[in-house]
Amino acid sequence: METTTAEKFGDHKPITVHLTGEISVRDRPQPFQGAMFVGHPGDIVFSKIDARLGAIGVIPESIGTAVVTAEYPIHTPDPDALDADYLKMVLRTGHFIADLRQKASGTSGRKRVTPEGFRSLRVPCPGIDDQRALVAAYHEALGQAAALEAEAAELETDGLRAFEAALGIVAPPPLPDRPLFVGRFSDLARWSHEAVLRRVTGTEPPPSPYPIVALEDVIADLENGWSPQCLTRPADGEEWGVLKVSAVSSGTFKASENKALPPQLTPRANLEVKAGDVLIARASGAASLVGRCCYVDATQPRLMVCDKIFRVIPFASEPVDLRFLAQVLRTDHVRRQILGEFSTESGMMKNVTKPVLLGLTFPLPTDLAVQTALVADLTTSQTAAAARRGKALTTRRDAWRAFETAIYGDASEPPLIESPEDETDEVSMETVE
Repeated sequence: METTTAEKFGDHKPITVHLTGEISVRDRPQPFQGAMFVGHPGDIVFSKIDARLGAIGVIPESIGTAVVTAEYPIHTPDPDALDADYLKMVLRTGHFIADLRQKASGTSGRKRVTPEGFRSLRVPCPGIDDQRALVAAYHEALGQAAALEAEAAELETDGLRAFEAALGIVAPPPLPDRPLFVGRFSDLARWSHEAVLRRVTGTEPPPSPYPIVALEDVIADLENGWSPQCLTRPADGEEWGVLKVSAVSSGTFKASENKALPPQLTPRANLEVKAGDVLIARASGAASLVGRCCYVDATQPRLMVCDKIFRVIPFASEPVDLRFLAQVLRTDHVRRQILGEFSTESGMMKNVTKPVLLGLTFPLPTDLAVQTALVADLTTSQTAAAARRGKALTTRRDAWRAFETAIYGDASEPPLIESPEDETDEVSMETVE
């Protein structure tokens, strides 16, 4: 491997290899201790310790000249034998990772892949044109998946906008830059720079056709749960578990996002989540996730609410459809009220308090049938979006299986390369160093 010196460290970028195969620049101003080695775009680099877990990749052009320690061996493939994009994909296949793990040696938990073991591996090596054709087919499928996901996002956005428009809570138009205005204090419903501008420039949003209510007007209470020291794994079988904030913060309830309650602790059955609950994320490190809300369609038993999640306690006689409530709390109109309560710039944990949530305002049709109909229309668009996302996921998975089958001949999938002249050869990694 090509070595370098401390004097040249500033010209080379220190890198690390992630378990996903991605390579990124490390924030390290000082040279490494010991020998340093140079890597160039297109070179293979892996972690001796973590290669068997997926820490192996190809240095991208965006990084340029890189520098690593001896713990990250570097090999230079022959560009006439291996296309760089093809190589990146081969290194991520299950077949290759399984073969790589067989080369790891040492004590349990500290097994390493040596450069010699790596070079003894053999990889499928069709002709360079066939490699590029396989990569192109895969990326074409990724493009189709991306288009499906874009359609899903548009369907969701259009559905939510239609829901908001029906309630009369469309976002106000953008304000003019630095307008010159004169306003009377007595005319202002709210003393703020934005309120002044909207009143005197005529950009106030139109009034809603429905009464404006506060959350505290339509629910009995909000309760949060309990966050004991839990196990690091999810609850299994008959165990009790405690929900993580991530069970709620995506806007879709995810029962699998939980941690098992230690057996020595007594569960609090009154905090068990039930189908029909509305849950709100109280805290998160990301401002965009604070106050996110979801409706629980179904859940596994014995899962408790944590103290960073609020559960809506409805009135005995409900003035609001809980599915409608979950949707209206996700609108931009409500999100702006939540985000206005704290700085989104700080890197600290963000929290929204119970009084703030209870004070959130939104339009509410008094007829439950109208609420239900609005939710049904929105659910239709969300279901169509989910179907496209599912198809996108299937498209990506099928494309990857097709690629791996084509080069390894997996009998469970029809190979893409079938003609005798396209049969795959194998080359030793020794020959492409």
